[in-house]
Amino acid sequence: MRTALVIGTGLIGTSAALALAQRGVTVHLADHDPEQARTAAALGAGTDEAPESPVDLAIVAAPPALVAGVLADAMRRGVARGYLDVASVKGGPRRELEALGLDLTSYIGTHPMSGREKSGPLAATGDLFEGRPWVLTPTRDTDTEVLNLALELVSHCRAVPVVMDADAHDRAVALVSHMPHLVSSMVAARLEHAEEAAVRLCGQGIRDVTRIAASDPRMWIDILSANPGPVADLLSDVAADLDETVRALRALQSSDEDKRREGGAGVESVLRRGNAGQVRVPGKHGSAPRLYDTVVVLIDDQPGQLARIFADAGRAGVNIEDVRIEHATGQQAGLVQLMVEPRAAGPLKEALRDRGWALRQ
Repeated sequence: MRTALVIGTGLIGTSAALALAQRGVTVHLADHDPEQARTAAALGAGTDEAPESPVDLAIVAAPPALVAGVLADAMRRGVARGYLDVASVKGGPRRELEALGLDLTSYIGTHPMSGREKSGPLAATGDLFEGRPWVLTPTRDTDTEVLNLALELVSHCRAVPVVMDADAHDRAVALVSHMPHLVSSMVAARLEHAEEAAVRLCGQGIRDVTRIAASDPRMWIDILSANPGPVADLLSDVAADLDETVRALRALQSSDEDKRREGGAGVESVLRRGNAGQVRVPGKHGSAPRLYDTVVVLIDDQPGQLARIFADAGRAGVNIEDVRIEHATGQQAGLVQLMVEPRAAGPLKEALRDRGWALRQ
């Protein structure tokens, strides 16, 4: 691939353009808002000048509801040899294109499984997709050259290609992305009018659950409007679980011992099912999840503290597998949780204590 046209210079489009430009591809940028395209160009994502001849690949990064129309316009104008979109739903746009009577041999639907809570070109980075799955949904009609162009894009973005059927993809993202976002928003909504004294008790658990609720509602309305059926089906299942859990909790309030026992069993059931589902979430680098020991270090909220911890761990010959930070409420301090291989926990604790760090059990 020597040339590309990115249509839509938001977070995803600009991030893909940055990755391509960094690898020597000549990238042209277009957007319904010319100022946004100019901003992406100023960031080094390419040029906002229109290509003089058809490019190798056109990448449509428009909201799901607009994808088919933007693709149809580009294909009718013949702006590229191959076309793809990066929308978060795949079945609907393809069916819309088929209804328009377009030749879809030059098109492939794709979806990079990466993003941020922020949107727009200023939030874009050239490494946004690195190590992340990038779904490709070819059909029997997809031209081999177009599939190869899509694979080359994924390679340039250092993502991991995953081939799926379009409708299977939509059911999958409903489960792992769309439904969790709504549940996170519903939990976060409980905080809107909560007493300030209660909100001040927020810890890492509530931060983890509500983090994705900070995303742009307008963007999510577009996403959910394009995949409502599978998301509604999943939420119906969640609602049934909620009803059962509420009944179990009410039973725990009963003065009848048998009802309390039944209620306890119901709560335990949902917790154990949660355990069973959580262990299926892929671990580091997409591998099977592993159990790590956690070393907890108390740090001051000052520049360079994390760098010092990582440097001291490196001197001890210990690899940090994962890290989490829990900020102390009302204090300029926090707890850093370092996840390491069980055999490395002892040596790491000893090394950190020797270097003056305060550890927590």
